[in-house]
Amino acid sequence: MQDVVLALLVKEPSHGYDLRARLVAALGPLGETLNAGQIYVTLTRLEKAGLVVQEREDAPVRGPRRKVYAPTAAGHERVAAWMAESAGPRADVTEFHLKLVAAGESGLADPLALVDARRRELMRSLAEAQHAALAHDTDSEAGLLLEGIALRLQADLRWLEACGRTWSARTPRGKGKGNG
Repeated sequence: MQDVVLALLVKEPSHGYDLRARLVAALGPLGETLNAGQIYVTLTRLEKAGLVVQEREDAPVRGPRRKVYAPTAAGHERVAAWMAESAGPRADVTEFHLKLVAAGESGLADPLALVDARRRELMRSLAEAQHAALAHDTDSEAGLLLEGIALRLQADLRWLEACGRTWSARTPRGKGKGNG
């Protein structure tokens, strides 16, 4: 969560409620359980780590002045490193989706390049699983497990195809028609 919040701040300094709204928009119904308190706890941790600084909002149009958070140089470096790192073999779909959203919003990475890199990782893993499956009887317990792994990888690859189509239809900064 910290890396996602930090990446969203790279686009523009924000307060917790704005960050929550952006995350809920990115996650749809899955984000509705996310409360502002979680965001502020994350912001406090990022501040203690020296990755964000707290500012005061200029005179707001309505309501009290809010704490606005902006990334430090170290925060920018951490986001860049996160964008460059591999998702890993056990990456969660939601986590990777948020990385794509953060990449599109921050402009620090090309979402399509992230999709392509993830596709290569999954293709390697799928080839390994299929090779291992050939060495086992399909009716064995190990064979059943390997089949499950291969099916999961195939489903993830199909989802990445959908990601590629969606992000291809957007401008390089992740802003498509009606999103800006």
